[in-house]
Amino acid sequence: MHPLVFVIHKHHATSLHYDFRLEIGGVMPSWSIPKGPTLDNTVKRLAMTTSDHELEYRHFEGVIPEGSYGAGPVMIWDEGYYVPEIEIAKGVRKEIPDRKEGEEVMEEGLKKGELKFILHGKKLHGSFALVKTKGWGPKNSWLLIKHNDRFVQSGYDAKEHDFSAVSKKSIDEIAGEKA
Repeated sequence: MHPLVFVIHKHHATSLHYDFRLEIGGVMPSWSIPKGPTLDNTVKRLAMTTSDHELEYRHFEGVIPEGSYGAGPVMIWDEGYYVPEIEIAKGVRKEIPDRKEGEEVMEEGLKKGELKFILHGKKLHGSFALVKTKGWGPKNSWLLIKHNDRFVQSGYDAKEHDFSAVSKKSIDEIAGEKA
């Protein structure tokens, strides 16, 4: 059985942002991260829920045509697989490598507003959490948080890694291509 997958699309539509998508329950729930993900565990990134996407969309890199929803260039900024985690004690997490059990954990986490997982990407690695905000911000706001582990990089900025994980092209090079 294949592992659960993720993709991060860098998307220049109305504004430049990163779409973080996790495979859960046969679709890819998505969060828009305006400043992009980080490996700096002192920085929390705002992540706004967006519509779920089909699994196959994770392979899309190109230009969404003018007049279409989300028109503009889309880059596969990062991709890979992930392993769900559960917290067994404060600050102590356990991996859930079994796909079926992992999806159950992630579906429950979506309902609770708290997801924990380990990313195995081309750019991002290590333990993260997506946590729904409570008491501030819009109803659909979450925070993407990097856990303290061996993959932490102080000052990490996604903009300094501005190339496709697949084609190695920049967002500007992709924008210059036809849809």
